[in-house]
Amino acid sequence: MLLLPLLLLAHLIPGADNKVVHKNAFQGPTSFHVIQISSFVNSTYAQNQGSGWLEDLQIHGWDSDSGTAIFLKPWSKGNFSDAELTEVVEAFRVYFIEFTPVVQDRVSEFELTYPFEIQAIGGCEMHSGETTVSFWRAALGGVNLMNFQNDSCVPAAEGGSRGQRFCAILSEYQGISNIVQKLLSNTCPRFLLGVLNAGKAELQRQVKPKAWLSSGPPPLPGHLLLVCHVSGFYPKPVQVMWMKDEQEHPGTHQGDMLPNADETWYLQVTLDVVAGEEANLNCRVKHSSLGSQDIVLHWGHLTSAMVITLAIILPTFILLICLTLWYLRRRSYQNIQ
Repeated sequence: MLLLPLLLLAHLIPGADNKVVHKNAFQGPTSFHVIQISSFVNSTYAQNQGSGWLEDLQIHGWDSDSGTAIFLKPWSKGNFSDAELTEVVEAFRVYFIEFTPVVQDRVSEFELTYPFEIQAIGGCEMHSGETTVSFWRAALGGVNLMNFQNDSCVPAAEGGSRGQRFCAILSEYQGISNIVQKLLSNTCPRFLLGVLNAGKAELQRQVKPKAWLSSGPPPLPGHLLLVCHVSGFYPKPVQVMWMKDEQEHPGTHQGDMLPNADETWYLQVTLDVVAGEEANLNCRVKHSSLGSQDIVLHWGHLTSAMVITLAIILPTFILLICLTLWYLRRRSYQNIQ
């Protein structure tokens, strides 16, 4: 059932020869994948969502109400013609229409209980060494059912008997492995290459990070939680370390990488230390936009955020003192009168 869009696309878009794509020819994303999330609320209602991604950057969406694709970037179409894209969108529209009843007809066979959710991801990735690796996986409620490897369906261990039944159903389709492999090996790299070329200016942009230090709630009495904030950088790969002199501190803890609204990234790295042992600590930030000039922030020194804060508070404090002195002098003068 999950192979229907792949079958349609394999026939609609003729794959080019399996040309070697070099990862080193690009900076930035080197993989493209499509995600499907199908939510089955009950026996009469289900919703299908689809999206296309260059690694962590979403470039396609899917309007489930109208059954049309949403191109989120001016270059999201790559080098595909409008006619090719129209056929692709129509294929996915038909697929989503057919997918729901196919799943609902097999609820008993797979021992499913409403509500449940099916996820699928498929795409390709450029690796060094003149190779392109394709992948396709399906899951039920976040539990992996199968992986498509070497032209065949491989049940996932965590999928249990459901994964085995899933692969058994797929094995009934003659020639399906060859079609899927052709699509993933030929069509996907062709589209990936076109998108990378079309979006090169944006994908290869370099945005320098901004960094500052702060303290968080102490995890234990007599301890300090030092926080290094790094924000506004692109591309995503970054290295942030708490250092003791020139050695990385073993207690460094990295948080989750979070997206900003402008498609840059934010990262928070913390360090739990005993109070009094924070001397000679610094946070070091390495990023491609910085070249060899790392950002180094020393704990105990004034950070840019602290300087700005003092620049605002100090004049205000001085003004309050002046006003207080003026008021006291005026009262004293009035008392004399």
